[in-house]
Amino acid sequence: MFDRFERKIDYLRISVTDKCNLRCTYCMPEEGVTPLRHEDLLTLEELAEVARAAVSLGVTKVRITGGEPLVRKGITSLVTMLAQMDGIRDLAMTTNGMRLAEFAPALVTAGLHRINVSLDTLDPARFAEITRGGDVRAVLAGIEAAQIAGLTPIKLNCVVRQSPDEPDARSVAVFGRQHGYEVRFIRQMNLAEGHFSVVIGGRGGDCPTCNRLRLSCDGRIRPCLFHDLQFSVREFGAEEALRRAVDAKPKCGGTSRSLIHAIGG
Repeated sequence: MFDRFERKIDYLRISVTDKCNLRCTYCMPEEGVTPLRHEDLLTLEELAEVARAAVSLGVTKVRITGGEPLVRKGITSLVTMLAQMDGIRDLAMTTNGMRLAEFAPALVTAGLHRINVSLDTLDPARFAEITRGGDVRAVLAGIEAAQIAGLTPIKLNCVVRQSPDEPDARSVAVFGRQHGYEVRFIRQMNLAEGHFSVVIGGRGGDCPTCNRLRLSCDGRIRPCLFHDLQFSVREFGAEEALRRAVDAKPKCGGTSRSLIHAIGG
């Protein structure tokens, strides 16, 4: 698929849930959010159906996101369904790592290729502060389990205020070099104000080369993270919603009223 700016759209990010077992300060308001009703969420089969339609239109890369995807019941079943689709050459997941030690072997068995883990600091107190109660030791154990299971290459997503020179980011960079993990630094985004930049060490945030569509857990195809355009697969059907999203994909991001935890980042 090509959009009207001749960008090849071959990457689908699938948000499988709006729920998360952390409350990161840059992702979710302190008071929390009202969760979606269970009946509003796409079933695993519906998620797979949209992915199948996307693959038929030329998508070759799929990433499973959240919320936190490992809190979605039956997540390994979805991975299995996606892994069995001809045409998906890259099947990845982004996780906060809190349950990764538990799930890593099963994810490999299901067919997941690789994993990205969010890690903003190695300091336990700072990690608990940023995540409002998370335990960095669980994340580190998850990363180790993923390495042993073969979910490689492992990439670490580190959110920074301004630059990778911040103390927390430097510690993550050293950790990555010591263990052979790729580190990507993501400046804090603000959807409402349109603040975003190119990911350091990655491809995200680069509008002229953006090849992504996003599927929200309640069945809306979004052509851009920083835009409120969305097309319901329940209203239009999966293929038509995907085509409309590609046709409507903006040249560059603007602003959005959505919360990032619900669209998968």
